[in-house]
Formats: sequence, structure tokens, C-alpha cells
Amino acid sequence: MEKNKHLGIRIDAETHAKLHYISHYEGRSGNGQILYLIRKCISDFEELHGEIPFQQKNG
Repeated sequence: MEKNKHLGIRIDAETHAKLHYISHYEGRSGNGQILYLIRKCISDFEELHGEIPFQQKNG
């Protein structure tokens, strides 16, 4: 079973450039910066609302 999932997003050129500027400044790749921001969002949400249950889907 595949551990990592693929997520494709569309992003405008200005946001893309600014994301890469920040990621370079913070020593991350663009992908690493996006993962960092997603994980931070989840952590912040769970801090306020409690842990989000996770169930691995089969198939």
C-alpha cells in the first residue's frame, strides 16, 4: 500500500513565486514549505478543537 499520497493544486504565478521565496528563506523546498504549512494548520486546528480521528482507508 502506498504510504504517501499525491496532491496536485493550481496556483497563480505570484503566489507560487512568493511561496518559493519564503521556502528558500526558511531553508525548505516549495513542497516542504507546503507540507509545513498544512501540518501547522492541522496542529493549530487540533489545539483548538481536539485531535482529528484518522482511519486508514483500505483499497
